[in-house]
Amino acid sequence: MVLVDSTVWIDYLRGQVREKTERLRSLLEEGDVVCIWIIVQEILQGAANPKKLEILRSHFTSLPQLVPSLETHINASTLYARCRWRGFTIRSPHDCLIAQIAIEHEVPLLQDDADFERIALVEPRLSFVGSG
Repeated sequence: MVLVDSTVWIDYLRGQVREKTERLRSLLEEGDVVCIWIIVQEILQGAANPKKLEILRSHFTSLPQLVPSLETHINASTLYARCRWRGFTIRSPHDCLIAQIAIEHEVPLLQDDADFERIALVEPRLSFVGSG
């Protein structure tokens, strides 16, 4: 299973053909994609209209979900602080939550966001799919 970040989903939904969107296409065909609530939120909040929102909601809520615990959120906040202590300001604390969930569930992350690369410098248990 692979956790796919909204950065790749957005490109995929816009019809962009790139290495990572093609990898996502393959993962979807294989049934190897998992999601989390915060990524569902990030995708849905970008819907162009109510009809598209409902289509996206239906699709993303049908994907298997990894559910974080309170401890996951605490660990994500610690991860954010550890990045800051190392001189990396992560633009969105959501990225630390996404990374922490991937780490705890031992699933690789398919992403296209430099902040995840910075997080991996601080927490090497974060693994990625595909090339940078």
